[in-house]
Amino acid sequence: MKILALSVLLIAGLAGAQTTTTTETEAVAEAKKKAAEERAKLPKPYNPTEDAAQKIEELVKKAKAENKNIILQAGGNWCIWCLRFNQFVETTPELKQIVDENYLYYHLNFSPENKNEKVFAKYDNPGAKFGYPVFVVLDKDGKMIHTQDSAVLEEGKGYSIEKVKDFLLKWTVKS
Repeated sequence: MKILALSVLLIAGLAGAQTTTTTETEAVAEAKKKAAEERAKLPKPYNPTEDAAQKIEELVKKAKAENKNIILQAGGNWCIWCLRFNQFVETTPELKQIVDENYLYYHLNFSPENKNEKVFAKYDNPGAKFGYPVFVVLDKDGKMIHTQDSAVLEEGKGYSIEKVKDFLLKWTVKS
């Protein structure tokens, strides 16, 4: 009788575990679906076919002429947090103004189609260290002066305006 009762408890426990696993799987699938829907609606600023090294060279020439630093936002159109950051800056007037007045802003692509390995190696492969997006700040001469982990700029399911503002203001050209 004890063996039968123990067997019934064990089977019930396993059935409960299966239900939990199924519920968790459904929740993950739903989260992925929502992220895909959000990603589909957001602008895609990364260009996997662009020659990033050449583009950065052009930006350095322009940065010298305009006395601005350069921000490389490394990531890809596959990365929901990359797209969210781009959208956040583009649609927050205070942040957009800081970027437009002080930086040349470039979306450095990392994707299966184009990993830009030589360019990333030049900047110590920041994506391998921090994930994506990650920001590399270059001075007007093209010298790397800072790498910024984006995780510290997050707040909830987005970004903190104050943290992003502080980051942007900290790395502007000092007169």
